[in-house]
Amino acid sequence: MKKNKIVIGVFALCLFGHTAFSQKVFSVNYQSEADVKVYVVDYKSDADLVVYKCSYQSDASGNEGLWYFVDYQSDAQKKVYFVSYKSDADLCIYFTEYKSDAGWQNNSKQHLMY
Repeated sequence: MKKNKIVIGVFALCLFGHTAFSQKVFSVNYQSEADVKVYVVDYKSDADLVVYKCSYQSDASGNEGLWYFVDYQSDAQKKVYFVSYKSDADLCIYFTEYKSDAGWQNNSKQHLMY
């Protein structure tokens, strides 16, 4: 019996594990609704995280800056609010046009997107 539970657990992890930390993001209208307050910087070197906006939800996996913006708040793993001032932000991001550029520049802030 215990062996069956382990097999089922491993199967579920393999099946659903790739989406456990996927970066499905929803942009909220109010700061109080957000999990993370985000400021968009003009230069990659100023960012904590370089973000690539994925066209497909399946491309947004891991905590690596690959974000897919969902249409509904209930579908998101993280709710973000875009602030106007850097001093108000929890996380500074830079949007890149290249998927290969996505990633953390400041590893100390990775916990914000888990």
